[in-house]
Amino acid sequence: MTRPTVVLVHGAFADSSGWGGTITHLLDAGYPVVAASNPLRSVAADAAQVRALVDSIDGPVVLVGHSYGGVVVSTASAGATNVRALVYVAAFAPAEGESAASLAALYPGSTLGEALRPVPLPDGGQDLYLDRGLFHQQFCADVPEDLSTLMAATQRPITAAALNEAVAGPQGWQSIPSYFLIAGADRNIPAQAQHFVAERAKGVVREIADGSHATFIAHPDVVAALIDQAASESA
Repeated sequence: MTRPTVVLVHGAFADSSGWGGTITHLLDAGYPVVAASNPLRSVAADAAQVRALVDSIDGPVVLVGHSYGGVVVSTASAGATNVRALVYVAAFAPAEGESAASLAALYPGSTLGEALRPVPLPDGGQDLYLDRGLFHQQFCADVPEDLSTLMAATQRPITAAALNEAVAGPQGWQSIPSYFLIAGADRNIPAQAQHFVAERAKGVVREIADGSHATFIAHPDVVAALIDQAASESA
């Protein structure tokens, strides 16, 4: 059986290398994999870049987003005829008019705001970083501290505008089978908000009760298993 190509889209404060463990599991299972570089500049531009990558792939695609990457894949997949399934890993799945910031604020529990450190940009906007001293507890409490230190040093910032940009038009999860891995101890996106978007999408749900926001790094075997399920059930 020909496997679909799995396209992995990271979110804020991370980069494509965070998918390393998941990629190893997927390659061992015979899946072609591409870890996209998400610019983290604006939803519309980021989604357009991911959509261009998806459109360049021959054959079916399973599109996977972590965190803000969920916003990007939701928009990028709308109308994409080769995307067979969407997988959300501790991620946002917004509807028209919603943003990452608005979904994170739907329910109590996020401590992201107090951990952000803005850097002014020449165009008048802001890049947002996570405070390196708070990075481990805020982003990845279930990964070893030495790894967390490296992650904090190499984190990629997201613009404040991207976090607050409302999505426009239909979103992919409204017509494409969707799968959700919920991080029960997430300090960026409350688990209740993750459940809300999963239930609205009528998605298949798995949960790691003590999973941090960096579930895609701490539990790559579980992530890969959910992707495999999505690929198998949407074949």
